[in-house]
Amino acid sequence: MALPPYELDVRPILKNGGEPFQAIMQAVQELQPGQPFRLLATFRPVPLFQVMAGRGFDHIDREIDGGDWEVLFMPKSAASEADVSADADEPAAWPEPERYLDLADLDPPEPMVRVLAASEKMEPGEVLFALLSREPVFLFPELKKRGHQWAGNLSEDGAAYRLLVRIGPRPE
Repeated sequence: MALPPYELDVRPILKNGGEPFQAIMQAVQELQPGQPFRLLATFRPVPLFQVMAGRGFDHIDREIDGGDWEVLFMPKSAASEADVSADADEPAAWPEPERYLDLADLDPPEPMVRVLAASEKMEPGEVLFALLSREPVFLFPELKKRGHQWAGNLSEDGAAYRLLVRIGPRPE
């Protein structure tokens, strides 16, 4: 079972004129192996992306209410290359995800149901990111049937599967 993300909200520190870097690095030290890290800030912390990449983390960021930002840092998977649907173009060229689903605590078939339901509310070309507890082997044929592309991989410790879904064109 995937570890839940360690969450740190540095917005109060920033709003009081403080520097949150030390608190962030302390939180990173407290992470369990393979544990994701969720950071809430008043701005998009671009300089932190490189620092965290140097510590072995990928990131996904999104703007949330009021102009604040949420960043999910996930341990990089050196051992697991991305699996990509046969019809997918280069996933690195896909737009940033529009939706983020943390479904790692749910048992099948609930993650598949939620990914498919979310995909129905999205426009062609948009991308969805989902964090799952295992590789969604039964979801892949359903995505293909709906004309969606996907790319994903297991975390290094095998505790989570990271999935990107690019929404395909609507049937005529």
